[in-house]
This record gives sequence, structure tokens and C-alpha cells, in this order.
Amino acid sequence: MKSIQSRPGTHRRRQLCLPVAGVVVLGALAACGGGGGTEAEQPKANPIAAGKVPAYYPAGYSDLVSQAEHEGGTLTIYSNTSEENWAPVFRDFKKKYGFVTKISANDLDSDEVFQKVLSEQATGSSPVDLVVSNAASAWATFAARPKMLASYQSPELSKLPDYAKLLPDVYAMAMDPQLLAYNTSLMDKPKGLHDLAEKVAADPGKFNNKITVRDPESSFGFTVTHAYTKALPTAWDDFKKLLPKTRPETSSGTQMEKILSGEYMAGFLISGGPAYPVVGDSDGLVDVVYPEEGTVVLPRGIGLAADAPHPATAKLFIDFLLSAEGQRAVAEGGLSSYRAGVSGPGLHTYQELVDKVGKDKVIQVPYTEVSKNESDAWLKRFDDLVGK
Repeated sequence: MKSIQSRPGTHRRRQLCLPVAGVVVLGALAACGGGGGTEAEQPKANPIAAGKVPAYYPAGYSDLVSQAEHEGGTLTIYSNTSEENWAPVFRDFKKKYGFVTKISANDLDSDEVFQKVLSEQATGSSPVDLVVSNAASAWATFAARPKMLASYQSPELSKLPDYAKLLPDVYAMAMDPQLLAYNTSLMDKPKGLHDLAEKVAADPGKFNNKITVRDPESSFGFTVTHAYTKALPTAWDDFKKLLPKTRPETSSGTQMEKILSGEYMAGFLISGGPAYPVVGDSDGLVDVVYPEEGTVVLPRGIGLAADAPHPATAKLFIDFLLSAEGQRAVAEGGLSSYRAGVSGPGLHTYQELVDKVGKDKVIQVPYTEVSKNESDAWLKRFDDLVGK
């Protein structure tokens, strides 16, 4: 490891976690209590080499650290990632670089992330440093626009699989599996969407309006459901049984809350990021499975804003996020790490998925645009089955 010479930070750490104007300000999450029940497994402490970077980083990396230190220890992120998912990442990034004292992260819808940046750019400038979302098609459209993202080649790239770079200027923060969640007190464990469809067909009255799916009118909902049917065309046969009994929701968090309360018995294509913490806090009332016929994996992308006010700090954050330390923190927050070597109690990883369902059953969503004709035709077919 190479030592980084940097002046100790002069800013005091914030002692409260307060929502400010819709923005989650995470000044010292390690010192702020969190709710929830008893988790089955608790991750071990993540050892952070404060003030040091891997030996394979370029010789001049200390200059980037010095530049970041002079930016004031502040970072602004627009994302669709929850406070709970971010908490270990922000905590450990601050351990790595003690001069970082304030990280502000919006928790927006996957489409809203891009709309907010575009709206602010149209009126002059945006305070955003980093953009994070897992709306694949929307990412492809946004990244193709001029002057939206800055180019940055992370020194961690050589240690990551090829799919770590989703687009020329967009890296994968995590590989989020899309799960089937169910209330264990209301139904037996389903093996996948086909098995769930068979259960519904056997007792349709029991499941009427008791299943939830993500609303495909949103980029996220469309992306994961379209990817599933594209990889498994026979899924439409299962959808004929499932969709008339479903109610679309606009967020995975809402879906999990309603499955926990019993309003829904089950839901499918629910993002693992918000799902895993609910399962851990549910005392066994809610569980999730990787659909056995095929599990969709949606990468969560991160990119450096072209006009970032704190570009050096943002680059340090990207590098940390992709590092072994950062990917360990990503997994602790409930997202799925994809870097080799990350493992342990309470951590979810891409390799865990591959081991359980097999590599040939992983449906990885590409960051590409879908034509309007294709999306319109697909949505009509979906809506016809739902009964809209």
C-alpha cells in the first residue's frame, strides 16, 4: 500500500442525521442510531487503510488527493439509492479520507435523477458531483448527451471484470439482482415466477390483487421486466396467469413494506438493494428467492458530472467505491458487490447469485436504449394482460 500525505481535516464532523430540503445529509452515520429488528447475520467490521492506496495506483495519485482536500471535504450525489444502502459506503469513505466531512445524497426515483440534472443544467448549472441510477435505458440516453459526464479512467478498472464499465463514462457500483419476495406467513416458498404462476392458477381467488410488480411505465420497471421477457419469451405464458392478479407499484421499497404488512402475498422483479434490509429486519416474516428460471441483474451505474464542483473528491469516491474496501461497504449496505474476494456473513454478492442459480440463468441487463416502437409494443402487451 502507498501512503498518502495529506493535512488532517479542520472541519468538525456533524453529529446529527437530518433530512434537509429533500436531501439526506449524512455527516456521521456511524454515530447515528438506526432502526430495525434483529438481523440473522451481521457483517464484520470493514478494515479501512486510512491514508493509503493500493500499490497499483499511479505515482501521481497523491496530487489528486491534495486537490480533493482543497475542495473542502464536500460531495453531492444525485441517486436512487437509499440512505441505508449508502450508509456503510459513506462511513468508510470518510475513514479513508478524513478531510471529507459532508456527503449529501438525494434519494430520487431512477428517472428523476437524470431529470433533475437536465433541469438544473437548463437553468445554468448544477451542484451535482456524481450521478447514480440503475435505469439502464435512461442512462444510455443521458450519457449520449453532450457535456453531461466527464471522462475518468479509474485505476481500479484493471482489477474488475469487463462488465464493470457499463458505458464509456459510467461504472457499475453494484450488480442488483431482481428478486421474488413473499410473506412467509401467507404462502409457501415459490421457486420462481413460473412456480408462482402455477400457484396462482391453482387458487386464483386467493391471490387476487395480492401480488405486486414494478410499474413498467417507469424506466426501472420497464427495464427489468422487458429484460426478463426478452431473455425468456415463454415468461409471457406465466404473465397471462400473474398479471391479472397484480397491482403495479412505483418503488421496490413500497413493495417490500406492503409484503411485510400482508397487503401483498408476493412480488416479483423487486430490487435486492431495498429488499435485503427488509428481510433482515422482518424476523422471518418476509423472504426472497432468486427466480430459478432466470434472475435479472441490473447494474447500478455511477458517473462523474461534467461540471462537478468537487471533481477530485468525486474521483476519489469512484475509486474507493470500486476498490475492495468500497465493494465490501457496498455489500454491507445491502447492495450486491461484484468484485472478486468480497464475502462474509450478511453480505450479498454477484458470485452468490451465480453459485445459486448458475451463470446461464443470470440475465444481465445491458445499458442500451430501447426503441420507442419496441417499448410501445411491449407496454401494450403488458397492459393488456394487467387489464388496463
